[in-house]
Amino acid sequence: MIRRLFSLSTALVLAAALLPGTVSAQKKEKDPAAHRAEVHADVVRMIDSYKKTDPGIDRFFKNSVGYAVFPRVGKAGFIVGGGAGDGEVFEKGRVVGFVSVGFGSVGLQIGIQEFSEIIFFENQAALERFKQNKFEFAGGVSLVIVKAGGADAANYRDGVVVFARPTGGAMAEASVGTQKFTYKADAK
Repeated sequence: MIRRLFSLSTALVLAAALLPGTVSAQKKEKDPAAHRAEVHADVVRMIDSYKKTDPGIDRFFKNSVGYAVFPRVGKAGFIVGGGAGDGEVFEKGRVVGFVSVGFGSVGLQIGIQEFSEIIFFENQAALERFKQNKFEFAGGVSLVIVKAGGADAANYRDGVVVFARPTGGAMAEASVGTQKFTYKADAK
């Protein structure tokens, strides 16, 4: 039993260590334009999917100053965890830049998971902080799981509201971590 647990632990630690590297390797294999086109196609599909799942989310698309969309974020962990993903930033309904997220956590956690995420910005100050790479989430950020009717009760907190939906894998965790975002504006 201890040997199995040790083997499982070792496999998960390796997966956690390799996941961000795998995402990085995939980016390097594709030329930047192809990667960007793939991310954009995923963003469009994800937005449509969120709107179909919960029509109430449409009020955030209409009323927010901007939003960041991450169609695929991967994470893995065993005690120590991490992950990464890419997305696009919208302002007044149009794409204004590309964004990456990286994160780490420590605590009781085990598993590998992929999820999607949208961060809506209530005001220009919150969006500008994000675009200046002065924005990160630390432990206890409030988020809404996308499901029918979930957006109806959601509200901004400190100028942002976050919606997320697991898309694959499984993760059990009681950990503390941070998400750090890196924004790059589109060339004008």
